[in-house]
Amino acid sequence: MTNTTWNTARPWRGIMVATALPLRDDLSVDYDAYAEHVRWLIANGCDGVVPNGSLGEYQTLTDEERARVVRTAVEAAGDGARVMPGVAAYGSAEARHWAEQAAEAGCGSVLLLPPNAYRAEESGVRAHYAEVARTGVPVVAYNNPIDTKVDLTPGMLARLHQDGSIVAVKEFTGDVRRAYEIAELAPELDLLIGADDVLLELALAGAVGWIAGYPNAFPDGCATLYHAAVAGDLGTALPLYKSLHGLLRWDSKTEFVQAIKLSMDIVGRPGGPTRPPRLPLTGETEAAVRAATEKAVADGHR
Repeated sequence: MTNTTWNTARPWRGIMVATALPLRDDLSVDYDAYAEHVRWLIANGCDGVVPNGSLGEYQTLTDEERARVVRTAVEAAGDGARVMPGVAAYGSAEARHWAEQAAEAGCGSVLLLPPNAYRAEESGVRAHYAEVARTGVPVVAYNNPIDTKVDLTPGMLARLHQDGSIVAVKEFTGDVRRAYEIAELAPELDLLIGADDVLLELALAGAVGWIAGYPNAFPDGCATLYHAAVAGDLGTALPLYKSLHGLLRWDSKTEFVQAIKLSMDIVGRPGGPTRPPRLPLTGETEAAVRAATEKAVADGHR
């Protein structure tokens, strides 16, 4: 059932699914399957979608594919405010271009990594976010120093928010202690859960949204978990979290794209292959993801 408590004034809140992108065997994008997937996610308790993130393999898409993915998501969601495209790019001008394209499509917000072509200094990071924020679309910062080598520390996030460049942060470091420092330094900045396997900890620390991976395969169970967690209902949330954690932790591993797509395939969703250089899972890794997915199914999650 579609969530009726979605925040239309701050559409980046709630469960925004970082959507996997269905590919055919020839590695072309299956836009019809993607549109159906977006509709299915929203019908099963998710608030919106985040196309063209890492899980959506945006780095491997052509400009035409990347733009069409956004348009497909907006049309399928039925309300552009429910769509938060990733607009990461090596150059600030290119990132702004993708934010402008998102604005033209009617999207409610965009997700932006810091500069990731080099280890940027703070002045460069602030200029990068300010450039994209000039489009007028609310910008959600994505803090992933594991991959970008640029750490959006609580202090820097507070300064970015004070600059008027960001409205929220997807916090992916896994360091749940940061939630409290962010709240102290920037109390009006929205904290969004950025890694599935710290969902409960960040929800209890005051997160108001979740940019999520595993709802691609189990939207209903993940939605129940999220709403219980943010409500502080540990009686409901903790057993669910323990039951799902063996699966959720794959969202933080190098193979997260292949893992989530494999889980989708197992439960009958349109996952499909990944584009190189990501290769299919094999051996112990594939077996572990299969086992965790089958356990979630056996436990009644859907």
